[in-house]
Amino acid sequence: MAMILMGNDASHGNSPTRKVVQCLAVVLVLPRMNSNELLRYCPDLLHYARRESREVMVGHVGIGGNNPIRVQSMITSDTRDTPACVKEVLQLSEEGCEIVRITAQTKVYAANLENIAREVRAAGCIVPLVADIHFKPDAAMEAAKWVEKIRVNPGNYADKKKFEIREYSDEQYEEELQRIREEFAPLVDLCKEKNRAMRIGTNHGSLSDRIMNRYGDTPLGMVESAFEFARIAREMEYHNFVFSMKASNPKVMIEAYRLLVARLKKEGSDWNYPIHLGVTEAGDGEDGRIKSAIGMGSLLADGIGDTVRVSLTEDAIYEIPVAKALVQPFLDGTFGAGNNDLNAAEKLSYDPFSYEKRSSSAIEAMGVTVGGGDTVRVVTTQEKWNAVAHKFSALGDFKPEIILEKSGVIAIDPRDDEAVRQVNAAASPQFVTVADGLDVEVIHAFRLLAAQLEARHPILLKDTLVPASGDVDFQNALLVASRNLGSLLCDGIGDAVMVQGESAPGQSFRLSYNILQAAGVRIFKTDYVACPSCGRTLFNLQSTTQKIRAATGHLKGVRIAVMGCIVNGPGEMADADFGYVGGAPNKINLYVGKTAVKFNIPEAEAVERLIDLIREHGKWIEAPVVIAE
Repeated sequence: MAMILMGNDASHGNSPTRKVVQCLAVVLVLPRMNSNELLRYCPDLLHYARRESREVMVGHVGIGGNNPIRVQSMITSDTRDTPACVKEVLQLSEEGCEIVRITAQTKVYAANLENIAREVRAAGCIVPLVADIHFKPDAAMEAAKWVEKIRVNPGNYADKKKFEIREYSDEQYEEELQRIREEFAPLVDLCKEKNRAMRIGTNHGSLSDRIMNRYGDTPLGMVESAFEFARIAREMEYHNFVFSMKASNPKVMIEAYRLLVARLKKEGSDWNYPIHLGVTEAGDGEDGRIKSAIGMGSLLADGIGDTVRVSLTEDAIYEIPVAKALVQPFLDGTFGAGNNDLNAAEKLSYDPFSYEKRSSSAIEAMGVTVGGGDTVRVVTTQEKWNAVAHKFSALGDFKPEIILEKSGVIAIDPRDDEAVRQVNAAASPQFVTVADGLDVEVIHAFRLLAAQLEARHPILLKDTLVPASGDVDFQNALLVASRNLGSLLCDGIGDAVMVQGESAPGQSFRLSYNILQAAGVRIFKTDYVACPSCGRTLFNLQSTTQKIRAATGHLKGVRIAVMGCIVNGPGEMADADFGYVGGAPNKINLYVGKTAVKFNIPEAEAVERLIDLIREHGKWIEAPVVIAE
């Protein structure tokens, strides 16, 4: 089993030695790699620089190289319905979508891509089309005749997931790789012949049994899954492909992409393939936007990502404004423009490839414990507290816990060595934050603060160092706060958070809690994993998701997956407690974890049967009665 070892004196045991590392250097025990060699995913954590990559052409659209970060989406219509598909492609293109993906679940579906492509081009639209392939190599071969790019999932392109537990000898493993080559090589040849691009797109929840048994359900397994296919492509002198490492858990996603980039860099300069970013099954509404911004925003802030897709359980057209807003700071130069005077930290406070909460000592603020392994707290200003104090009972779980002015927090410039020295010289732990008004990026400033402070001092994170005044664009405030706070929380930094970029008190509190939930550091409500709709979906995902939310939204800490089909079924549900999965038209299968326990339930009865299943497993409570004030 491969494992990550930290520091220069890493032990040979099964547990990673947690050491502060310099400049993202880690030692990895990996196949065909010297264990003394170092990997890096980012040259400098305190300055923004976009990762350099080769250009891959998808039709007339370039990905990577000197091209801007591209925005993608996926239509939801049945691929056999040519007029509906064409209409949706045209709508997405008009909205600013630069690449459009269409599912092709069988060869019959893939054959209709000819008609869709013809009608799209006849309408004067030149947006490149991508076929989304799972399980069916023959569908990929057919699709490559008609569209500019093929997306293959290494976990199921040549494998059917059986969740088998077995030990593979090296010889057996090589036999498996040879079988994969026989399945995959014809597609590579066809893509070379027709000048098609490809995405080798790993999904966390659909790793093959072979990968699961050798590497586990880990970011390392995700990278190795993609590398199996990439090595075959390279051996055949095919290089027109991009990578992706998608997961519904932002922490897993971030770690997987970082490891991918580090591994690509270590393999050599000619492994500089572009990267596609996406968070699978992000969900809908604020939650879907927050989870997407945490996962993708964190990586974009480190210069990783050449094309993005925001996956929302909404009509695809609503994904485009979110994706465009998410990448805009990295296109117009506003991100990282003012932090050139940050000196590189000699040490980091965290392991970028494996989550661990930064260790701090417990202190008390307004009767609430901060740090010391306690829950991450929500802080606000006295002004916002006063504005809503009269209706705290109506705020439910979205109440602030600490007033900034009464918290005893010390605000410093992390570049000020004397200010840092004074805090570290204090006899007792101090509550510390970055001072407002500094011309530095939030992520970089708090990374430096965490590196400079002794670990015992708890840290208050802020989404921005320029508090909002007056009305603000809520979506922009949400995306910025999610990117900045979420990135730091996923690296284990932060004992409390405060949203300053949203001026409305109630919205700022709700945003704070929702970011904590999406980052997986404070679960206070039901967690939903809901896939975006596509042509494979066997029921109305949007209305069904809302129906399930209405029935189960009071179950704190329960994770429910809502999946439209088997592709996004048992594998993609990852660590959900319960699953609601389309098994056939108007028929639902219910899961406990990754195990199907109820089959072919009529859709009209399925939500009630899901409630019964949750009750059977002791996780159901009755919804509280809301008494109007």
